[in-house]
Amino acid sequence: MKAPSFWQSHNLWSKLLSPFAKNYGAVVQHKLRRATGHRSRLPVICVGNVTMGGSGKTPVVDAIATILKEQGQHPAILMRGYGGKAKGPLWVTPEIPAEVCGDEALLHARIAPTLVSRNRAIGAQEIEKIPELTHIVMDDGLQNPSLQKTKSIIVLDGKNPLGNGRIFPSGPLRETLENALHRVQALIILGEDRLHIGTQYQFLLPVFHSAIQPLNGADFNGKPVIAFAGIGNPAKFFQSLKDSDAVIIKSYEFADHYFYDKKEIQKMIDEAQRINAKLVTTRKDWVRIYPEQQKQIAVLDVAVKFQDKQAVRDFLLS
Repeated sequence: MKAPSFWQSHNLWSKLLSPFAKNYGAVVQHKLRRATGHRSRLPVICVGNVTMGGSGKTPVVDAIATILKEQGQHPAILMRGYGGKAKGPLWVTPEIPAEVCGDEALLHARIAPTLVSRNRAIGAQEIEKIPELTHIVMDDGLQNPSLQKTKSIIVLDGKNPLGNGRIFPSGPLRETLENALHRVQALIILGEDRLHIGTQYQFLLPVFHSAIQPLNGADFNGKPVIAFAGIGNPAKFFQSLKDSDAVIIKSYEFADHYFYDKKEIQKMIDEAQRINAKLVTTRKDWVRIYPEQQKQIAVLDVAVKFQDKQAVRDFLLS
């Protein structure tokens, strides 16, 4: 799904959809109030958001799992596997196609053992069977009450954290930030905090500032590229390329979790070859491309860097 443009403003469409938004918001809150959820023997760290994707949650999950591993812990990542067909529980391995487990699961599996399970409680019970695992890091699920959380974190895009501030489908919100704050223990803000949300809430709970940084930006420094992305917020990817001093000749945006057709990928490969440019995409997009075409496409890898990594580490392990 590609986010509609009216999610960023108060216009006729957002007003017309307001009655449906009230119903959606009421259903979410009713579900959260009534459910108790499975209580795991392991600490459960939920990394969620209040918007419909695009906040940068996926690299934050990887960063948190990495911090835990650096401290000698053995986390497993639990997720629904959005975009994949598998209901699970399914342990993700590199040879499993993205169509089965979802693209994000393949990214997480490079960092820590990753389990896809649409039923989060059953997924947690599967993880609990492995004695050496010490933590469950939940990718998404803040609004899913089937598994009790030890700590919950909201990830916000600092440049555009809440869109027009309306509930789906009138806007991008799953629930209001104020409602969600009653159930979370920390905020992570990615990028410049334009609305000063950190300042507003820093006395209520820990606020961790962070940024997405290219890992191999030097590969694209000064080079002409054609860029494409089918993620929640393609503009973030294009900005990362610009920050790496890449010369973007043309860019293409696709819907989040979009599964590419061979012909449209080949068309972009041919276009890049004609003008002697690199064709580049995200790692999340790359795993959704046919293997024989992957070799002709470059990837800009990124990671989350925290301003105060020690504070994040202390929060996770306290």
